[in-house]
This record gives sequence, structure tokens and C-alpha cells, in this order.
Amino acid sequence: MEATNQDLMLGLLLSLFAGMSTCIGAAVALFLKRTDTRVLTYALGASAGVMVYISFMELLPEAGRFLQVDYGKWVRIAAFFGGMVLAGAIDRLVPEDENPHEIHTAGDLDAARPTGEFSAQAGVRRSAMLFAAAIAIHNFPEGIATMASAFDNPGTAFSVAFAVAIHNIPEGIAVALPLMFGTGSRQRAFWGATLSGLAEPVGALVAMLILLPFLTPTLLAVLFCIVAGFMVYISFDELLPMAERWGHHHLSIGGVISGMLLMALVL
Repeated sequence: MEATNQDLMLGLLLSLFAGMSTCIGAAVALFLKRTDTRVLTYALGASAGVMVYISFMELLPEAGRFLQVDYGKWVRIAAFFGGMVLAGAIDRLVPEDENPHEIHTAGDLDAARPTGEFSAQAGVRRSAMLFAAAIAIHNFPEGIATMASAFDNPGTAFSVAFAVAIHNIPEGIAVALPLMFGTGSRQRAFWGATLSGLAEPVGALVAMLILLPFLTPTLLAVLFCIVAGFMVYISFDELLPMAERWGHHHLSIGGVISGMLLMALVL
């Protein structure tokens, strides 16, 4: 399967767009004294809705188009659940105390505010930086997904990039807040969140430089299924549980439904 220079440029630009959407969340976080849990709950729900809809209505059917063979169904199943296993393995690599899933409430973020004691502030700063690194680890495969999509279909690439971009906005808030409280610097918080988003285009470059020579329709289909599994896992393991922890259940469900509706209208 050959990718033109136009495909490669599109993949890089879309992955950069998706990654830099983290800046939007980071900028919003800088104007908050504490997390607005209602806004964040809705945003997290909408992100989950977008990613689940893209996975089941775009990526998996697109993969099926490339696997018109007797064993194609089983390849899709294996790759889809393999993507979930990969996402879970990445999650396990992050120490529990620095795992983004372990920040449960707005109070947890406010509690991270520097107290004036050097040792306490240094500990918060370390945890915040590890938290940003954890988000970057999660972002890396998403850049690969965007680039792989661009090799096949620009429409699919736009859908994947849009889904990831929406997901990255609340992620930017979640990265910037603890960095701001841990370092005492809004500027460092903003740039730290921005750097975590740069893992997206880095992943796209890896896909371009390493995967491109070996890319076939079958491999592309497998990548789509892996990415679908990865997105579904993130939605159910990260986004929805985090949204539910703040108690705005119906707001999070409304976000899920509106996110799916948005993608249904856009696709």
C-alpha cells in the first residue's frame, strides 16, 4: 500500500492538530481557581461518546473492508481486544500514585496546591510532572492512529483526529491543574501540558518512518482495530469513571449522547 506525500503531510498536520488541542484545555485551566466539575464532567462524557462512536461506526467497519477473507472476523476480534490489552498494559506501566486515574476529585487537585513548605511542594511538583508524562504515554499511540488513517482515507483520518482532539481538551485541563499547583507557575503548567500533547505528532512520525515500508491493507486493518480497542478502553477505563466520580451522572450521560450525535452528524 503506497502513501503519497500528500497523505503523509495530512497525517502529520492532523496529528499536530489533535495533539495541540491539549493547549485549549491547558489555557482554560489557567483561568480556573479550582476545577469546574460540571464542565469537566460534560467534556469527559462527550469525549467518551465521540471515541466509542468512531471506534464502532468508523474504524471497525473500515477494517472489515480490508479483510474480505474467511478469517477476517477473527483477525478483527483479536486486534480489537489486543488494543484493549495494549491500553491496559500502558496503564499498568504508570506508578499508581502518578496514574491520571488516581486523581479522583476537584478536591484532590486543590489539595495539591503548594503549602509553602519546600519538601511538600517538591513532592507535588514531581507527581505533577510524572502525571504529564503518563498522559504523553497515552497520547503516543493516538498519533500512530491518525497517521495510519491518513494512509487509507482522509475522511477517516479527519474523524480520528477530531475524536482525539476533543478527548485532549479535558486532558489538557487535567495535566495543567496539578502542574500549576505543584510548580506555582501558570506558564510552566501551560507548556507542560503542551509538551504532553506533542506525543501525538511524535507517534505520527514513528508511524511514517517505521510502519510505512511494511504497510499493507491487512496491516492497516489490524491497526484500525487496535486503535478502536485502545479508544474504547480509554473511554470506559479513564473518561467515564472520572466523569462519574464528581456525582453529575446525568450530565456525563448527556455528554456521551451529544458526543455520539455530533459524530453521527459530522461523519
